[in-house]
Amino acid sequence: MTKYAIVDLETTGTSAHNGRITEVGIVLFDGEKIIDTFETLINPERSIPWEITRITGISNEMVREAPKFYEVAKKIVEMTQDAIFVAHNVGFDYGFLRKEFGALGFTFSRKQLCTVRLMRKVFPGFRSYSLGRLIQHFDISVEHRHRAMADALATTELLKMALNHQFGDEEINQLVNEGVRASRLPKGITLDFLHAIPDETGVYYMHDMEGDVIYVGKALNIRKRIMQHFADKTTKGNLIHEYVADITWEIMGSELAALLYESAEIKRLQPKLNRALRRKLLPFVVWAYQNEHGYTCFDSGKMTRAEAKKKKYRLLADFSKKANARNRLKKAAESFNLCLSLTGIERVQKPCFNYHIKTCYGACIHEEEPQSYNERAEAAMEMLSRISTETFAIVDHGRSADEKVIVLVEDGDYQGFGYVTNDDYPGQTLEDIRQVITPSAHHQDSILIIRRWLKGREYCKVYLDG
Repeated sequence: MTKYAIVDLETTGTSAHNGRITEVGIVLFDGEKIIDTFETLINPERSIPWEITRITGISNEMVREAPKFYEVAKKIVEMTQDAIFVAHNVGFDYGFLRKEFGALGFTFSRKQLCTVRLMRKVFPGFRSYSLGRLIQHFDISVEHRHRAMADALATTELLKMALNHQFGDEEINQLVNEGVRASRLPKGITLDFLHAIPDETGVYYMHDMEGDVIYVGKALNIRKRIMQHFADKTTKGNLIHEYVADITWEIMGSELAALLYESAEIKRLQPKLNRALRRKLLPFVVWAYQNEHGYTCFDSGKMTRAEAKKKKYRLLADFSKKANARNRLKKAAESFNLCLSLTGIERVQKPCFNYHIKTCYGACIHEEEPQSYNERAEAAMEMLSRISTETFAIVDHGRSADEKVIVLVEDGDYQGFGYVTNDDYPGQTLEDIRQVITPSAHHQDSILIIRRWLKGREYCKVYLDG
């Protein structure tokens, strides 16, 4: 008999990283009837925001004398033991519980079923699958909406409807197992093993029979991503089914740390099933320099930062393809009436094509003075420039609530990252940060990863004192 633990939580906010649980409601259901229930308010040991109180009705006064999470943790373990963990948007409730248990040093691991996904599959075509809309559509009686037990009971009704809609154990198992069939799993890897993989952000390694790493990946949710691999029926999925004999992982906490670590590990290990990150993503660059006549010139091609520094060239932008770099220079020449010879687009010792059509004013044959030409070249450099030479740290959340990860960029080059507890957070000098990071080899795509991740997250940057 399949047993379901339908769970609903009320919390101080929407993020498990910095939020806490204020109420728990659990309904044990055997597929036909409710066999047990449990509900309690929880003292979150922090203030409940007024907006949350307005929605849930749970106030600071109500939870002041309530038990703390550790006092009810054993009961939650017992209620959910040997049951499928069910919730409406299961990642929310499951994530909060995993975080609370993790703070106690306990790994909370359960098979999960999301009733949002379930209802979409059983009753397709609704405009919204929010709990409130489904309650309204199916006319489910709820006494205290946005309270844990009331919402858990409503979710139980949704589960009951799905089961009564000729949606049996096999279909439920397909959802619980993310579409993975036990019969297709490699020898030595079981569904129980996959379900025990943590729902955490990190890097995972797939090993062959000899223990060699044949694939490295990054995931916001390692378990879910690995499940997707084994449900995948593409050529890559089939290769994983054929060769993978074991899986290990490294919890990173921060998505940025995971992205950087994945990139470095793929380059170090060169796994045969990885492709994209085995090579440098941005081998072509645009650079600027001043020639012997005092004109600011541009060119494009392959060049490392070390080579540019030695030649006293200023790197401006990096690209995955040579044509993209040249096209960018052509755009700059067009926008600022630059000489095609001095931008490396034409390599001739005579007036360039733009001079003949009067969009170059003669810098190529020294008719235009360097000072006049360089003013437009400076504007072009500003347009072209996307390679930073800044020194800064990025501070993100770590692997637990009391930990941070620090990523260091020095003179525009990625240096590495490290973890510190909140109490040991260093000062804001370069030397302070250097002491806590583990140095990493610099690759051009590391800066691209950082640049992309930082979009919309500039608040994570900390500029360092020398």
